[in-house]
Parts: sequence; C-alpha cells; structure tokens
Amino acid sequence: MKLLRIVTVFLCCVAFTPFSTSAKTVLRLAYAENSQPVKDALRFLGQQIEEKTHGDVQVMFFPDGQLGGERELVELAQAGVVDITKVSSGLMESFSPLYGVFSLPYLFADKTEFYRVMDNDALMGPVYQSTAAQGFVGVGWYDSGSRNFYMSKAPIRSIDDLKGKKIRVMQSDTAIRTLKMLGASPIAMSQAEVYTSLQQGILDGAENNEFALTIARHGEVARFYTYDMHTRIPDILLMSSLTFEKLTPAQLGVIREAIKDSIEFEKAAWEAEIEKTKKEAVENFNVEFFDIDKKPFQQAVQPIYEGLKKNPQLDGLYQAIQSAK
Repeated sequence: MKLLRIVTVFLCCVAFTPFSTSAKTVLRLAYAENSQPVKDALRFLGQQIEEKTHGDVQVMFFPDGQLGGERELVELAQAGVVDITKVSSGLMESFSPLYGVFSLPYLFADKTEFYRVMDNDALMGPVYQSTAAQGFVGVGWYDSGSRNFYMSKAPIRSIDDLKGKKIRVMQSDTAIRTLKMLGASPIAMSQAEVYTSLQQGILDGAENNEFALTIARHGEVARFYTYDMHTRIPDILLMSSLTFEKLTPAQLGVIREAIKDSIEFEKAAWEAEIEKTKKEAVENFNVEFFDIDKKPFQQAVQPIYEGLKKNPQLDGLYQAIQSAK
C-alpha cells in the first residue's frame, strides 16, 4: 500500500510537471534527503546528461524525499517508475550481501585507499551487477565521508574511553557488533531522536560524519568529535534495469561519462563543505576535534575479519579490496 501511495504521488507530479512531448528521452531522477554536496552532484549529473546528449535526454528531478525514502526509491527503480536514484550502501546490504563489506570497521586507512577502491571498475563491477536480477544495478558512487565518534561530556582519546558508553548507531548488525567489541554499549535509534537523547543523557555519544554537528545541530549537545574513522560507507547511484532497455548504446555511453564527471564533482564539493562545516562547528558550537591512535581500535575488531572466512563470497571481495588498496 505504501508503494502504491508513492506511485500515485509520482503520477500526480508527472501530470503537473511540464516537459517536452517530443521524441526526447526523459529520465526520472529521485532522491531522499541528502547533504548539500550530494544534492549539488546530482543536479550536476542531470545538467551533464542534458548537455552531453545535446538535449536528447532530459532529466526530471524528484528531490528531497518527494517520492519517499531510500527503500521506497529502490522499489520504484525496480518497477521502472524511477530511472536513477541514490541510496546508502548500508541500505543496499539488504538487497545484496556484497555491499556489507563497506560496513566493516576500519576497512580503509584513509580517503586515498577508499577512492582507489571505489574508482576501480573491475572490482566494483561485480558489486554493482549483483542486484541485476532484482531489476536495478549500481552505476556509480558518491563519498559520504567517514563516521566518527562525538561525545557529550568528554572526548574519546583512547579505546578505554568508550568502555560502557551509550552510543547511538545505525540499525546494522555489523555496527552494533563493532561497538560492542570496542567496549561501548550500542543503542540503535532513528537519527531524529539523537539530539534529545544526547541532551537528556540517554546517550553519551553518537557516530556520524561532521554534518551531524551542524545540520542536525548535535554540536550543541555533543562538542567532542574524535576522528577514529571506523567506517566509510559510500552512497551508491542506481539505475533501473528497464532504463537500460530504453536507452541507446550511445546514450548509455554519454550517461556513464556524465556519472564519472559527477563523481569527481562530488568529491571536491564534499571536501569543501566538510571544511566549511568544521569551521562552523568550532565557531558556533565550540566543538573540539581530536585525532587519535587507531591501532588499538583496529585490533579490537579483528574477530569480525576472522569470521569473514565463513562467507567465501564476502571474504573474496574483502581480499580483492585489500589488494586494490
């Protein structure tokens, strides 16, 4: 029923959205709430597609959750109602176990390793294609930064500082297991509840990228931000399998080129916005940022990697990532 409601909203949007009725191809690009760099990159992607096809392919936008959240958008892509969307690889884990590799803690030492893997078409191709039978495939990725700890009363300077601390995590088995191995007490809850829970002492801290400090204003109630970089979970661009059928090989080639351009655009936009966000967090909320020795954290979660051997497919991808790094 929920998907039916969303499709009804979509049909109403289309009915009242003017666009050419000529033989031009129209791609429907929808996305949920996102940070500004991602929004800008998606807008840039649409512009590049239209420019590079000389207007033969036009892009109709349905932004900011207009057609639902990320899961609903995946379902709409499966049905061919949406042509292109962007979702977190964390969500993609429920559609293909291969995406679960990006939830593994301390998988990447730094941004350089992360980019090297994500830009490796030979490595990412099988991951992207792993959902083909479900009606959609990956066609690219965007940076969503590293997830780090931020606390309300005192900073995390060593792994001992996490012991017994109540930390909000995403609803992810890997995230929960990671926090337990680090000695914390993970609490899964929605992002909307985090501010009040930090304020009332229900939580001692949370983990997210720097935008949580300013956009969600968590810096008002948790001003100690520690760079342990436990995960780098990318965003994934998806295209409906039905969309491939209505595009010519030439159009697909141009769109893939536009996607690569938008990835480079987003990398630069993300870096610039993060620096701006950190400055705002310091000036407006007196947030303090800390760098730490990550080795004790990495050692504590090694049982997760030892357990990968029970899953040959995921372990194979992990080993490929290690080689690509």
